[in-house]
Amino acid sequence: MTAKTITRADIAEAIYRDLGFSHSESFKFIEQIIQHTITALANGEEVKIAKFATFTPHAKHQRIGRNPKTGETHPICSRTVVSFKASNSLKGVLAD
Repeated sequence: MTAKTITRADIAEAIYRDLGFSHSESFKFIEQIIQHTITALANGEEVKIAKFATFTPHAKHQRIGRNPKTGETHPICSRTVVSFKASNSLKGVLAD
């Protein structure tokens, strides 16, 4: 079974079709949502979309990593990662 990847264009098309916005308004709507989400995460804020998921930024400290093939160690830089936690509603839909 091959699953289709849903793109921004697919979401914008659904907004156009279901809500009646123009194509350009639909794309702007999607881009604004994504941009606001990115900005909030970059500022260290948690983003919660009710009945979907919560996105939380986490700081990871620098550490020493090891190449399992050669055994050579090297530093892994500190960075911020985003965790995704599905809501109970989404978990319920996926469990069926």
